[in-house]
Amino acid sequence: MIIYEFKCKGKDKQYKAIDDAIRTSQFIQNKCLRYWMDNKDKKVDKYALNKHCAVLATEFMIADELNSMARQSAAERAWSAIARFYDNCKKKVKGKKGFPKFKKYCRSVEYKTSGWALSNNSKTITFRDKKGIGTLKLKGTYDLNYYDIKQIKRVRLVRRADGYYVQFAIDIDLKVETQRHMLQRGEPAQRSGLPTGQVVGIDLGLKYFIADNKGNVEPSPKFYRKSEKQLNRANRKKSKKYDKARKKAKKPQSTNYQKARNRYARKHLRVSRQRKEYCKRLAYSVIQSNDLVAYEDLNVKGLLRNRHLAKSISDVGWSTFRAWLEYFGHKYGKVTVAVPPYNTSQNCSNCGNKVKKSLSTRTHVCPHCGYVADRDMNASINILKLGLSTVGHTGTYAWGDLPSWAVGASLLSNGESGNQESPGFLRE
Repeated sequence: MIIYEFKCKGKDKQYKAIDDAIRTSQFIQNKCLRYWMDNKDKKVDKYALNKHCAVLATEFMIADELNSMARQSAAERAWSAIARFYDNCKKKVKGKKGFPKFKKYCRSVEYKTSGWALSNNSKTITFRDKKGIGTLKLKGTYDLNYYDIKQIKRVRLVRRADGYYVQFAIDIDLKVETQRHMLQRGEPAQRSGLPTGQVVGIDLGLKYFIADNKGNVEPSPKFYRKSEKQLNRANRKKSKKYDKARKKAKKPQSTNYQKARNRYARKHLRVSRQRKEYCKRLAYSVIQSNDLVAYEDLNVKGLLRNRHLAKSISDVGWSTFRAWLEYFGHKYGKVTVAVPPYNTSQNCSNCGNKVKKSLSTRTHVCPHCGYVADRDMNASINILKLGLSTVGHTGTYAWGDLPSWAVGASLLSNGESGNQESPGFLRE
């Protein structure tokens, strides 16, 4: 499954119709969640929620206006949250189990195989339900004519700060045939396409984004930190236009406030895209240079509870990097191994003894064998050793789970590619 994204162009009334469809999808999702909460004794499952969509369509006119498969997609989003809660309970995850919550700010609506139609040249798309979205122009460089229309399994309309987008989920085999497979069949292969014979262990950090066992480091770009002054200035301008009296009277804020809010959101969107592109390019480079990549299986959610480091951890985007690393590893037939990070920074990579050190200590000095190395390089060597010892008997992924991007055909409700700071689809 791969996602192609296009910016869509239309009229103001069409954008309002898209907003109405998004609100309706959110309404159905919340109604399905309420139905599950009120009928827990009846063991409500995914199919019961899909049937409940038809009931909602007869009771509410706004639900009837939305395409039937779009209603089912909204129900599937609700079930996705419920299933995740059940799964966390079965696994006895520590702390909160993620009880499903009602959605307040949805940004997308998802159609399946009906309710939309592409033009012959794939430059426009028409939505056929009763919401009145109509025909939208698609702006992008991808060629949808290369794929059979039956391969498009989902179409999603996404609202962002800088406009509206259409995403196409296309069912194709992601794996690229490597030169190694060609050699195994006896076919000629170029020298540049041969396996590298290289393995690498990667330590993720704040000072350096990554440090490997060979001594190579990549400095952290700190996109948010560099843009923080501009973001704070835009936020102050937005706050000055906020009217508390309107809030108490339950009236919408002024047009100037909405404009300032949009300017602020666009600046955040730019930082998010910078981080994503950086992680994507770096992950691609690492995968192309190595046949096996070992990295830490960090609990990013847990680390974000540290109020002193939460901003810096969110800024580096470890989960985004990992998601792209696993994606490119799967696509190009490279081995990616997530290893437990416990004591990788404390243990000596030379003799194996534990050498306690604080976060401020950046040099590893072993009193047992006298080995001296940079803290991150020492950790990356330990990570590589763990990766090599793991991959032989558990496969590509250390815990035996699917990679973070391989979550099935359903897209996330926030309209973004997923990771732990949120997992889902990635757009190439």
